[in-house]
Amino acid sequence: MPARRRFLLAVLLCALASAARADEIEVQRVALLPVEEGLALDADFAFEMNPRLAEAVANGVPLYFVVEFELVRTRWWWFAEKVAARRMQLRLSYHALSRQYRLSSGLLQQSYASLGEALAVLKRVRHWIVVERAVALAEGHYEAAVRMRLDTSLLPKPFQLSALTSRELNLESAWKRFPFRYGGPAPAPVEAREPREAEAR
Repeated sequence: MPARRRFLLAVLLCALASAARADEIEVQRVALLPVEEGLALDADFAFEMNPRLAEAVANGVPLYFVVEFELVRTRWWWFAEKVAARRMQLRLSYHALSRQYRLSSGLLQQSYASLGEALAVLKRVRHWIVVERAVALAEGHYEAAVRMRLDTSLLPKPFQLSALTSRELNLESAWKRFPFRYGGPAPAPVEAREPREAEAR
């Protein structure tokens, strides 16, 4: 029946749409906070590790995730000025002898009993200093942006070739942009979220 066919087609399209989004990273929450060292970023990411990537890690292939941050000063009279850009690399690997997953960033390293535990930490960035205190910020309006992606350029060559045609190996988010106003030496915390209604005076 036509109605039945339309229903089945709608279900199929929904399934395809879900599959298309399965390999995307979502930036759920970001906050730019003033701290003693400068400005720190907190961010929460959401994504599902597909079976192919999970199997690759379990078989000894490390995965490198990159979190990128930019801060741009908006100027109505001229081009925007990039005042800060930071990049943090997170390495996810599996140690067969200890049967533990490892998450490392620079010299810091932590072990976890399961992939789920390691991913839970990987998806939560906390107190990342993105603007040093020594950087002199002029008062005014800025636009901050953050994203996370799997760095396929650091995968073994066979995986890099597969990444050219396979969506399973391309895991990334779009840039999450949010406004930030710097009002002086001690800026107030700014969090990217839905705008609230103005409070009645």
